[in-house]
Amino acid sequence: MSLKVPKPNNIQLFKDGYKHLQGLEDAVLRNIQAVAELSDLVRTSFGPNGRNKLVINHLGRLFVTSDAATIIREVEVVHPAAKLLVMASQAQESEMGDATNMVLIFAGELLKKAEHLLVMGLHPSEVIQGYELARTKALSELESLSTSSLPNPFTLSTLAEALKPAIASKQYGFEDMLSKFVAEAALAVMPSNPKNFNVDNVRVVKIMGSSLSASRVVQGMVFGREPEGEIKKVTKAKVAVFTCPIDISQTETKGTVLIKNADEMLNFTRDEEKHLEKIFKEIADSGVKVIIAGTSVGELAMHFLNRLNIAVLKVLSKFDLRRLCRVVNATPLARIGAPTPEEAGFVDVFETTEIGGDRVTVLRQLVQGEPGYDSESEKTRTATIVLRGATANRLDDLERAVDDGVNVIKALLKDPRLVPGAGATELELAKRVDTYGSGLRGLAQHAVKRYSTALEVIPRTLAENALGGAEGNEVLSRLWAKHEQKGGEAWGVDVEAEQDGTLLATEHKILDSLAAKAWALKLATEAAVSVLSVDSIIMSKPAGGPKIPQQSGNWDEDD
Repeated sequence: MSLKVPKPNNIQLFKDGYKHLQGLEDAVLRNIQAVAELSDLVRTSFGPNGRNKLVINHLGRLFVTSDAATIIREVEVVHPAAKLLVMASQAQESEMGDATNMVLIFAGELLKKAEHLLVMGLHPSEVIQGYELARTKALSELESLSTSSLPNPFTLSTLAEALKPAIASKQYGFEDMLSKFVAEAALAVMPSNPKNFNVDNVRVVKIMGSSLSASRVVQGMVFGREPEGEIKKVTKAKVAVFTCPIDISQTETKGTVLIKNADEMLNFTRDEEKHLEKIFKEIADSGVKVIIAGTSVGELAMHFLNRLNIAVLKVLSKFDLRRLCRVVNATPLARIGAPTPEEAGFVDVFETTEIGGDRVTVLRQLVQGEPGYDSESEKTRTATIVLRGATANRLDDLERAVDDGVNVIKALLKDPRLVPGAGATELELAKRVDTYGSGLRGLAQHAVKRYSTALEVIPRTLAENALGGAEGNEVLSRLWAKHEQKGGEAWGVDVEAEQDGTLLATEHKILDSLAAKAWALKLATEAAVSVLSVDSIIMSKPAGGPKIPQQSGNWDEDD
């Protein structure tokens, strides 16, 4: 038997200031704790009865919302393990535009369930293996749960019905009205091949005042400002888009001019004026009746444009300018001058109207059935939902609900299959994964069973947010009883609790996109597995010096 040689403790592997946490206690369980805290933060915002969060970001901007994607984006999460979860929810947002909260809640619950197994002595790799087996089983069972799909061709009522559950989870009570607006706008811009549907073609313009019932859908683009000049309405017009200032070009160097008499004073600016007039004359001769300016418009330029009966609209947002170019089929020009026939766009109607006391400018192509309709302009169609509301925060929240609705349409056009909502699908998957786990051998079966209990978190959270904690447990046990019966796959949580807190989701038309659910399960499991596979955290010292404390009052004030 050899002697144990004591190891020296002073081996320095990292620079000063590094933090190195390893082992089950320090790394894995601490990570799980951080993720659980993040998922608990958004858990109360889940479902139609989810509570709003009041978030003030680092710029001091105020958000009042129950949209998990917005909350997570505006709250600066620092913990590295929780960031993995944030990334998973962002991936869900960019892929599907909906079910971000489900990713956060489910991944958090998976890790909470894993914590118990790890403390009991299971190795993380066994838990990971079990979770991956359960995910594969859940996804294959999900395919068989599809009860219906979005009927083709789409009508206003079928599209609105498919959108309702997604919008109700953000704006409960207003889902009928909002889903009708979103469906109407989506149908207006639907291309001949629905798979090419572009979410950018549905815009939102927010105008303060009145209430949601005063909102409406406008065929075309709406800008919340009036045209700059005197011309307020033009039809069948050529459009030129300029990204440079529409003004006398400034010289690069400063020049000094010596004026000796009054004649020279009068003639000083005449050449410039003549040059500018010549440019605008050329633009007018090329047939342009509408100019869209990306930046400033000079007073002299405005004078000539008014004389030539050319309408001018300032669009200061680069995104709006790009979208407008796509709508009118124009090329943005970085120089002042007459556009070539390829560079000029075309718009059927350019007009100024009044919405709730605010003057707005509408650019639109004529829709089928209107006099003068031309099928050629079909490819450039766009629709704008004009939202009305009492406060800016309310309008922002309505916009987020609309955004979710448009993304759901896009997801359904790619994969039209629908599964029962209201937590019914998750509970049925929990039941089937549990049965699958019971038939497995080895240690992985424990993790598979935990995966099935983690799936219960979705109906449980829906019930808790709507009916309170104690009632939530009762609803869950009633649901289990109904799912155990033959043909009980579609029983879900009734957030209004009119009878016993349960309802048939298919009967009440509460249906969710199968693709969104599948992505949420994939991404949540991936995030949980990533956190579990970490066994040590190495953090370097942050760059920069110490933070200077904020001084109260003025620096030279005596306290």
